[in-house]
Amino acid sequence: MKSVSHLRAALDESRARTDYIFSLVKPEAMYERGIPQRHRVIFYLGHLEAFDWNQICRWTLRKPAFHQTFDQLFEAGIDPQAGDVPMDTPSDWPALEEVHAYNARVRREVDQVLGEAPEHIIHVAIEHRLMHAETTAFILHHLARENKIPPPLPHAPECPPPVHQMVDIPEGIATLGRDPSEGFGWDNEFQKHETHIPAFSMSRYNVTNEQYLRFVKDGAAPPPFWKSENNRWVLKTTFQEIPLPLDWPVYVSQEEARAYANWAGLSLPTEEQFHRAAYGTSSGGEQEYPWGNTVPNGDQGNFNFHFWDPISVTATPEGVSHFGVAQLVGNGWEWTSTVFHPFEGFEPIPTYPLYSARFFDQDHYCVKGGGPQTAACLLRRSFRNWFRPRYPYIHAGFRCVKN
Repeated sequence: MKSVSHLRAALDESRARTDYIFSLVKPEAMYERGIPQRHRVIFYLGHLEAFDWNQICRWTLRKPAFHQTFDQLFEAGIDPQAGDVPMDTPSDWPALEEVHAYNARVRREVDQVLGEAPEHIIHVAIEHRLMHAETTAFILHHLARENKIPPPLPHAPECPPPVHQMVDIPEGIATLGRDPSEGFGWDNEFQKHETHIPAFSMSRYNVTNEQYLRFVKDGAAPPPFWKSENNRWVLKTTFQEIPLPLDWPVYVSQEEARAYANWAGLSLPTEEQFHRAAYGTSSGGEQEYPWGNTVPNGDQGNFNFHFWDPISVTATPEGVSHFGVAQLVGNGWEWTSTVFHPFEGFEPIPTYPLYSARFFDQDHYCVKGGGPQTAACLLRRSFRNWFRPRYPYIHAGFRCVKN
């Protein structure tokens, strides 16, 4: 059990993170759509507070509404098929000042009753906000440059070039999922179970821009963040365009990752293979993180907003797994070939029953690991993420396996 003061501090920290990201969007751009298939930015500004109100005050503590219209307007996001575009207009949304006033009121109300709420509901609010910090970073990446305010950007470290090779992963046990006694987790993380994994080989590094460039030269379409300019390739990072860094991981859709793997005569790993490579040891035991059981920090990987964009695949040697596979956590989510599905014993969250269940549709695939904007608390072994296979807007790369 964590104290109310500890949870309040964690909630305040998550609020500060999302407040900062929204401060990088020019006010007039709040009614733009960074990602065509998603809501306008104004929705996400209101959604975070509406979610906290609905989860903590409305559905758990049964507090009377003070703005029922906004509670419902900002309640739930959308996940349309690729190519489907919402038909709303900016005038369909409330004024920015109204949303800010609603948000401020929600925070005051939530803070007053935080001590009455069950701990797990506060964790739901905190982690939901941190996940949306990353989602908003994706949207920010896709906003036109004139619509955002660039912050000071750290320089990516200079690193030795990668020597690409396959790493042998011996057969063994992979433990997926989480036991309720281990603390908070989302519904799709339960229950814990073991799977025997036959031996396989996995690429030491995520597929880089340099490797994917060979695929493009052989006829494949360029990835979504690449741009051809004056007979050279440039990369559209969150705030600028730079010459294509050949040693950074390539970000692509699952469909593009699978096409590359087929072209290379390899496969995408399953969720179980990812777990075996990331957390397994030669002795048969398992670790909480690829590097061991120590709490994540910036030396082990590119996560927790140390950078807005990728860095070299060789940049974080302290984060290498027991078997010698690099950056299985951080520097980009990793596509798997596993359809997102419930584990045996799945039970939805009572106040959020559709968090996972509406995506068990055979059209979403598990992604594992974490990206530059993934919060440290979401790097736990059991955490699962998922997206549609043709969704091109996220910070997700991949590596290949040979079975």
